[in-house]
Amino acid sequence: MKIAVIGGTGLIGSQVVRNLNSSGHEAVPHSLSTGVDVITGQGIEQAVEGADVVVNLTNSPTFDEASPAFFRTSMDNLLDASQRGGVGHFVILSIVGVDQVPQLDYYRAKVLQEDLLKAGPVPYSIVRATQFMEFIDAVLSWTADAEAVRLPATPIQPIAARDVAAAVAEVAVGAPLNGIRNIGGPEVFALDELGRVTLSHQGDDRPVVTDPTAGMFAAVEGEVLTDRNAHLAATRYTDWLA
Repeated sequence: MKIAVIGGTGLIGSQVVRNLNSSGHEAVPHSLSTGVDVITGQGIEQAVEGADVVVNLTNSPTFDEASPAFFRTSMDNLLDASQRGGVGHFVILSIVGVDQVPQLDYYRAKVLQEDLLKAGPVPYSIVRATQFMEFIDAVLSWTADAEAVRLPATPIQPIAARDVAAAVAEVAVGAPLNGIRNIGGPEVFALDELGRVTLSHQGDDRPVVTDPTAGMFAAVEGEVLTDRNAHLAATRYTDWLA
């Protein structure tokens, strides 16, 4: 099976390509560095030519009000080229509970991406994942200073990038879901407690102050977690830290 992985040189994309090729498929990574621009459309037709599946792992360069325009333009370009090229399956990676947080520009933009795919001309699958373990340091840095780290007690369910990549690769070679598969890590933490676990492992003695107004996750009201029908990965956060 030939699979075009758009955004195939990034954190998830590079692992998806490796997983697919190691299992006998022909996965080709495409990105700006290989001459594919999902906004201008440059190189897209050549990238999807002859592909059975397109996996779109590109992401908006910003998380603000500009992000919807990125997803609208990129999806329009990719879906149009995929339809003309006879692609039979289009896969994207999204966020668990993304439609439950309309307060965030980026989450609304991801919902738009999902809606464009659902209404598009190509059979599709959406893989929704919880927060990547690899991004926890960045989350802490948003509300940190030299004295303390401020975090809300928002429940999150961190998942390792390698587990996300494995799930995306599995979905890509299967029949189109024409729906959503939710994936998440095996444990749920309050974000402030996860911050304490992370800093302790790093030997950082700054305190974590519980602040319900701190950072992007302060906008997440209630629990945005997987349900009982989700696929849970095996990697635990403390094992990943180790």
